[in-house]
Amino acid sequence: MNNHTNTAIQQPKKAAASGWIGSTLEYYDFFIFATAASLIFPKLFFPSWSPAIAIIGSLAAYGVGYVARPVGAIVLGHVGDTYGRRSVLVLCMLLMGLSTVGVGLLPTYDQVGMLAPIMMVILRLVQGFAVAGEISGSSSLSLEHAPAGRRGFFASFTTQGVQAGQILAAAVFLPLQAFMTPEAFLAWGWRVPFWLSALIIATAWYIRREVGEAPAFTNQQRDPEHARAPVIEAVTTRWRDMLRVICMAAMNVIPAVTTIFGAAYAVQPAYGIGFSPSLYLWISLLGNATAVLVIPFVGKLSDRIGRRPPVIVGALLSGLLSFAYLYAISIHNVTLVFVLAMLMWGVAYQGFNAVFPSFFPEMFPTRIRVTAMAISQNVGTAAAALLPALFAMLAPPGAQNIPWVVGSVAFGVTAIAALAAYTAKETYQVPLENLGSTDASLAVRAQPLQARHAESVQ
Repeated sequence: MNNHTNTAIQQPKKAAASGWIGSTLEYYDFFIFATAASLIFPKLFFPSWSPAIAIIGSLAAYGVGYVARPVGAIVLGHVGDTYGRRSVLVLCMLLMGLSTVGVGLLPTYDQVGMLAPIMMVILRLVQGFAVAGEISGSSSLSLEHAPAGRRGFFASFTTQGVQAGQILAAAVFLPLQAFMTPEAFLAWGWRVPFWLSALIIATAWYIRREVGEAPAFTNQQRDPEHARAPVIEAVTTRWRDMLRVICMAAMNVIPAVTTIFGAAYAVQPAYGIGFSPSLYLWISLLGNATAVLVIPFVGKLSDRIGRRPPVIVGALLSGLLSFAYLYAISIHNVTLVFVLAMLMWGVAYQGFNAVFPSFFPEMFPTRIRVTAMAISQNVGTAAAALLPALFAMLAPPGAQNIPWVVGSVAFGVTAIAALAAYTAKETYQVPLENLGSTDASLAVRAQPLQARHAESVQ
C-alpha cells in the first residue's frame, strides 16, 4: 500500500477523531455554563430578594450565548469556507477557552452589584460567538473526509463529542459537590470547572494539527465561484434549505427541556420539587452516556435507510416524551425521571442529533457549506435556547399544569422540525461532488456501497 492510499484511509479516522475531541472540549465549556446557570448562578449573580427574577435572569443569560451564534456563524463560516475548515476550528477553540476561564474569574453580585451579571453576559456572548463555527466546521471536515457510503457514521462522531462534553461537564461538578461543603462550593468550588478550561488553550493547536483539508475543499478553492462571498451566495441561492435547517435545529428544545428548564424546575426551591443538585447532575450524566452509545448506531443506520426517517421519528417521539418527563418531575418520581430522561434525550432525540452532522452539510455545495450550515443551524438553536426563559415565564413557580404548558410548546417545536425534514431532499445516496446541486437527488443514483467505498480510497 503506497503512502497516498494509506493517507486516504487514515484521514477519515483522523478527521472524525478531531471532530470528536474538539467538540468534547468546546462543549464541555459551553455546558458547564448551562449547568451553573441552572444550579449556581441564580444564587450568586442576581439579587436575592426575588428568586423568580433570579431564575429567569440566569436562564436568560444562558440563552444570550445563543443570540451571538448567528453573528459568529457569519464570521466563522466565512473563515471556514475561505481559509479552511481546520483554521476556523482552532480559532473557535481558542475563543471558547479564553471566555470560559474568564467566567471562572468573575466577581459575584454581592461584590460588585449589577456589574457581575453584565460581565457574565458579555463573556457568554463570546462563548456563543466561538461555538457558532464548531459544529458546522467539524461536520464539514468529517463529511468531506469520510468514505463514500459512510458519511453519516463518520460525521456522527461530531455530536458524540458534544454529548461527551456534557458528560465531562457533569462529571467535574459531581465530585466537587460530593466532597465540598455547600458553603465552600458556592464560595469558590463552582469556579474550578471553568478554570480547567485553560487546558483548551494549550491543546487547541495540537488536536487538529495532523488533519489536512479534504480534496473537496482544496479543489473548490480553484473554482472561480469560490471568490464570491459565501454568506451572500448562501442566502440568495439556498434560502429554502437554510430555512429547513433552522426549523430542524430548533430540536434543541429537547436538551433545553431536559438540562435547563427541567433542572431549574426540579432543583430550584421556588418550584418546591426538592431534587438535590447532585441527583440532577446524575440524570444529565446518564442521559448523555446513553446518547454516546446510541449516536454511532443511528449515524450508521442513516447510511442505510436515509437521513430523513430517523430525524422525523426522533423529533415526534422526543416531543411526546417531554410531557411524561416533566410530569415525572412534578410527582417527584426519581426512578421515572431517570427512565424518561434516558428515553427522551438519550434515545429518541438522537434520531435527530446523530444525523444532522451529515444531513445539514449535505444540503449545501462545498464552497458555501460551512457558512450555510453555521448560519441556519445557529439561528435555529438560538431560537430554541431562548425557550427555557420563556418556559419560566409561562410556567413560573406556583403555576398550574407546568408539565402540560411546557410540554405543549416543546412538542409543537419538534413537530415543525419533523415537517421540515419531511420536505427536504434525501441526500445519503448522493456522491460528494454532487451535494448541493439542485437536481442531484433526482439525477444521480447511488452505486453499491462496496463500489463507492473502493473508489474513495483509490
